[in-house]
Amino acid sequence: MHVIENRSSAVTKSCLLMKSSMISDDAIELVARRFAVLGEPMRLRLLRALFDGEKNVSTLVELTAGTQANISRHLQTLTTAGFLGRRKEGLEVFYSIADSSIIKLCELVCGSLEKQLTKQAGAFGTGPNR
Repeated sequence: MHVIENRSSAVTKSCLLMKSSMISDDAIELVARRFAVLGEPMRLRLLRALFDGEKNVSTLVELTAGTQANISRHLQTLTTAGFLGRRKEGLEVFYSIADSSIIKLCELVCGSLEKQLTKQAGAFGTGPNR
């Protein structure tokens, strides 16, 4: 893969070209890796827990019912991907959403899923219009 000096703008530009076949294979790889990070349910639980603000690791362990080792591993993955930011205060580490576009993406996916499920439920006579 080629090194991209300004990855963010290169990917944004490439994504705008997604409808045409002009997006490079390198950019597709970057996009796929970003989506792959979100393919783990625990990571989505962690993001959900952080939607209303910064939290320390202990709080995230409580909210997600995971083990500290597992939560720490997923937080590292989300941080490396640029979704989360972290800060240290004494012995505690606090995490927050660093890329607000992840909130928009989650809302878009959840909204689309809700429409799809409502439509399917309606086909069986169990939707709100029945």
